[in-house]
Formats: sequence, C-alpha cells, structure tokens
Amino acid sequence: MGSVFSPYYHFAGRRDPERHVAFNVALYGPPSNAWAMTERGRRDLRREPARLAIAASEFRARGEGFEIDFDEVFLPWPGHRLLPKRMSGSIVVEPRFVNSVSFDLDEAGDHQWLPVAPSSRITLRCPDLLDGGWSGEGYHDMNWGSRPLEADFRGWDWGQGHGSDGQSIILYDSVLADGARRSFGLRFDADGRMGTFAPPPRQPLARGFWGVEGGVACDMGTVPRVIRKLEDSPFYRRSLVTTHLAGDDIVMMHETLDCRRLSMPFVRLMLPFRMPRRG
Repeated sequence: MGSVFSPYYHFAGRRDPERHVAFNVALYGPPSNAWAMTERGRRDLRREPARLAIAASEFRARGEGFEIDFDEVFLPWPGHRLLPKRMSGSIVVEPRFVNSVSFDLDEAGDHQWLPVAPSSRITLRCPDLLDGGWSGEGYHDMNWGSRPLEADFRGWDWGQGHGSDGQSIILYDSVLADGARRSFGLRFDADGRMGTFAPPPRQPLARGFWGVEGGVACDMGTVPRVIRKLEDSPFYRRSLVTTHLAGDDIVMMHETLDCRRLSMPFVRLMLPFRMPRRG
C-alpha cells in the first residue's frame, strides 16, 4: 500500500495509499524469471486483522508464520516471455524463530527496519514451475517510514545468507542524504539469539547493465563476486553473491538501491513498464 516505487503514488502527492496497492511477486529459475506488480485501487483492497487481500492475491497470518496465495498476470520481458501470462500458486513461510528488535535506519528514526524471521522454512507451489515448486530457506523482514526514501537516503546495500555454522547473517549498509553511513552486521543462532558485529569494509561488486554500483562487506584480501543476476534496473539490483566474512565463505541474497536514480523523472516515467496500473 503506497509503495515507495509506485510512480502513480508519487505523482498523486503520496496521498491516500489505499488507492495505490499492489501485490509484488518475483520468481526466478526454470523455465524463466517472472515478475508481477500490478497496481490497483481501493475497491480491490480487503483488510482484516490477520489477512490482507489485493484482487485475487492475499497474505494470511498463520501462527508465527504466514501463507500467501498469488494469482497475478506476469509481464512480458526480453529473454523471458513475449506475452503476458497469468500464473497462480502458494507460498508458506514457517519461521524457526521470530525477532521483535527493530532498527533505526536514520538518526531521526523516520525509517525503520525489522528482520522479523531471519531464518525460516519456505514452501512454494506453482504448477508453472519446474517440478511444481520447491522447499528451502526463507527470510522475512519489514521496512516502514514517515518520509520518502529518496528524501533521506542516497541508497543502500543489503544482504542475507547463512554461515557454515548455520547462523543467519544479515548486512545492512546505508548512505544517508548527507553522506553519513549507517551499517549493521547481525547474526542469529538457531535459537534466535541475536548478536551484532562490525562488518569489514564494503567492497564493490561488478556494475549492472544500467550502471548501478553495488557493494558488500568482505574480508580484506578477498573479493566478492556476483554469481547470478536476478533483477537489474536503472535504480535497483538483486543478485546472488559470494562474500567472505570472518574467514567464512557465504552465499547471500543481495540488493542495491540507488535512491538518487529513483528520484530522477525519466526513471519514474519508465516504471509503469514494470508496474502497470489497473485502478
């Protein structure tokens, strides 16, 4: 509701977020990548204490975990599909533990981040995927704030993976609008106990097609590497990367957000190609 990436919400003056709702689903892997994020209006929104539904897709709380049913039209995209395709499926997330400690991303506390379920079991079922889906490791977090991201940040890098000891490791490295840096290094053991550590210096990753510069904390004398590109846009990248922390080789889901690029008018005018509106 009121997505920070919605051009329609932005040009409407960020008023009435319930008129700007979308269910974002991104699937990667055989037979191809798939992306759906159609913005809709208030008539397609249904809210209850343990349920959020947007059109034919919905999110339901189930104990400490949750279930997602999606039924969306996935967009055509070069190299993936020539025509739109309707796909449906379900996702079940079962946290091994739940964290309730949130973090200020800026000095004023206008932007918050909460890693709710740093380690989870996830099951995806979708008849359009190879073998009908898969089960594996899952992660769930939340961001919220009272100001636009681009008003207070130049951008950030985020990464999450598991160490050889099974601990969930999370990195968050943000650069504020004034150039100040706020970095977090978190470790969660199997019982949910959280520890913090000072990440080593950020080292650059290879640039994406659009020139977005990503980076990740990495031990001195070693080099991080992108092993698979998942999203590569003019302001955002999502990738699988390998890095080295305290001598441990770690595969991480990684993202880079460039808020300065997000705020450029021509970038906002490109967004409807990935985020159509059916208000």
